[in-house]
Amino acid sequence: MSPIAEKDLVVPGKLDASAQTPILSKNGLGFSKDKAESRIASHASAEHDLVLKTFRLLIADLCQQFKGGHPGGAIDMAAIGVALWKYVMNYAPHQADFFNRDRFVLSNGHTCLFQYTFLHLTGYEAMTLDQLKSYHSSREDALCPGHPEIEHEGIEVTTGPLGQGIANAVGLAMATKHLAAEFNRPGHEVVTNHTWCMIGDACLQEGVGLEAISLAGHFRLNNLTVIYDNNQITCDGSVDLTNTEDVNAKMRATGWDVIEVADGCFDVEGIIAALERARRSTEKPTFINVRTVIGVDSAVAGTAVAHGAAFGDQAVADMKRAYGFNPEEFFVVPDAVREFFADIKPRGQRLVKEWNDKLQVYRTAYPELAAEFEARRHGQLPSNWESLIPREFPAKDTATRASSGLVFNPIAEKVKTFMVGTADLSPSVNMMWKGKEDFQHPSLQPQCGINGSYRGRYIHYGVREHAMAALANGMAAYAPNTIIPVTSSFFMFYLYAAPAVRMGALQHLHIIHHATHDSIGMGEDGPTHQPIELAALYRAMPNLLYIRPGDSEETAGAWTAAIEATHTPSIISTSRHAVRQLAPKTRRDGVRRGAYVIEEDADAHLTIIGVGAELGLAVDVAARLRETAALRVRVVSFPSPRLFEKQSLEYKRQTLQRGSGRPVVVIEPYAGLGWERYADAAVCMSTDRFGQSLPGPKAYEYFGFTVDKIVPRIQAYLAKRKAGEILAGEFVEMTR
Repeated sequence: MSPIAEKDLVVPGKLDASAQTPILSKNGLGFSKDKAESRIASHASAEHDLVLKTFRLLIADLCQQFKGGHPGGAIDMAAIGVALWKYVMNYAPHQADFFNRDRFVLSNGHTCLFQYTFLHLTGYEAMTLDQLKSYHSSREDALCPGHPEIEHEGIEVTTGPLGQGIANAVGLAMATKHLAAEFNRPGHEVVTNHTWCMIGDACLQEGVGLEAISLAGHFRLNNLTVIYDNNQITCDGSVDLTNTEDVNAKMRATGWDVIEVADGCFDVEGIIAALERARRSTEKPTFINVRTVIGVDSAVAGTAVAHGAAFGDQAVADMKRAYGFNPEEFFVVPDAVREFFADIKPRGQRLVKEWNDKLQVYRTAYPELAAEFEARRHGQLPSNWESLIPREFPAKDTATRASSGLVFNPIAEKVKTFMVGTADLSPSVNMMWKGKEDFQHPSLQPQCGINGSYRGRYIHYGVREHAMAALANGMAAYAPNTIIPVTSSFFMFYLYAAPAVRMGALQHLHIIHHATHDSIGMGEDGPTHQPIELAALYRAMPNLLYIRPGDSEETAGAWTAAIEATHTPSIISTSRHAVRQLAPKTRRDGVRRGAYVIEEDADAHLTIIGVGAELGLAVDVAARLRETAALRVRVVSFPSPRLFEKQSLEYKRQTLQRGSGRPVVVIEPYAGLGWERYADAAVCMSTDRFGQSLPGPKAYEYFGFTVDKIVPRIQAYLAKRKAGEILAGEFVEMTR
């Protein structure tokens, strides 16, 4: 990006004729008699100067203490933080989870000291100076991890992988829009919070960030402001090594208002004005392009060296001398700086009281709506939600993706907690219920030909799988279980979404991902769409519930388990092709235990494990072995190893009976990785190739997943085992 011309810096609120972007200059508010101007009237620039210097030296000391960290961005964003935390943002340090607080997301999470230090200065009790000094320490109780984490007071979402935070912020803003549309009434606005998101150059390069930015502009989320720390530096050096695009033009093209602040390192007043203008936006989200110098006033200012390394003892000492501080003193916060932030807690207390008073009036005016709002705020589902699931299903062969619709759509229709969406696959994923309303800006209804408003709970994400999962994380993080997002796409495309799915698991967020077309049975679309390796990733991912149901009854159990998993995201993995209905052998309560016996034999020679769409195949293989080989066979359905691991040791031993010495064989057309924990052998896919472009039944035949081809392989395996050619404990993969 080209620098701002000098002529554009001298007149407050002047427009760049080519870009039509307001440029706010030093001491130029550009607006008169507004809240920003009144708030700063009592604070001289000298006071701001002391706060900025104190903040920057504190960051320098914190990084120098353990000779590591990311000081540069945090230091150059100081004035932005003062404007936001002191003057503009609505929050309550004494009650960090105050429901109607503004949400702040630090998408450039490596600058975490920026957020931690303002949490300390503004009075968050847990963030003591001693805790602040735990940054990069060996303390196991540290509240200052290397990137912000949701578990800590004052942190809304976990950020780190760049681009995730801004996508989360879009989800947070969507949550506000939806809840406001659902519960606000004229004169009784109980949901009014704004979302503020801090980003750096890198978040504007990550694809997930751009996907989210595009959707925010389309949805016209005027309650969202992104503040761009435009220091033009990434790890490798100057941004123009890789980026020479016109970012402002790009943002306007995606439906955002753009404001520029020329002096982002020192012009607190100009930043305040920009933030207040953004809050007042009525039509679009706002992008504030704040020009800064990374590591400003340090020896390495303006260079990539300032990004991710401590400045050095001498350089920090020199910086202190230049600022008029004692180089022999460390972590200094003058009383005047403490006093500067002293009004934040009382202000937060007043904010909470005013909202509670407003809520009391709301309860009187709209008692039923207020009761619903209360339940939603506390994450309470209607007590009868499980009764909405059918007790019986059609006996005909049914794809489990269709079973998901039969199970979940009655819940989605009646229970407003769920916001359901898809990445451009509505006809395929079966998540649309009768009478659904889309989440859209109302003005787009004629243009799109849909029934849409912010009250809508069906979200069209477009072809944006990664952003879909990241936005869902933001919606889920708004308040625990106030909104439970449900996403849907082909299972293969959850590889695109995997980084965001992982972030949801890391944050213990309640999200349900419906992953359809989950096997080689999807057929003609071929190996690019046949996810033979992906289940291993998600079965291994911590705090993620991966469930692969075998028929409609098991699908009911999968959705029940996912809805009950209030601190865990889930993936319900379903088939494109129709599968046989096995009830009453299959049981929804069995799914909730992860694995269970569907055909028992106390004197069995062999246990066969069936999984998901291949459960019926496992039953047929067992029947053939009984018929032609005189083998006694047990069959176990195994939809979820993670749920199975939660069961008692006694139950696990009873279900698999591995201690008996009788072999266990699993049948699943995925990579066999992971099954060695539960089975002795696997009829599985080879690890040296992918799928095949064939009609579904032919693909199963091609890879040997038929009764005629599996039975001889199992017999050969048993013979080799009996002959001692296969030793105890050796895991065998039986591939094509």
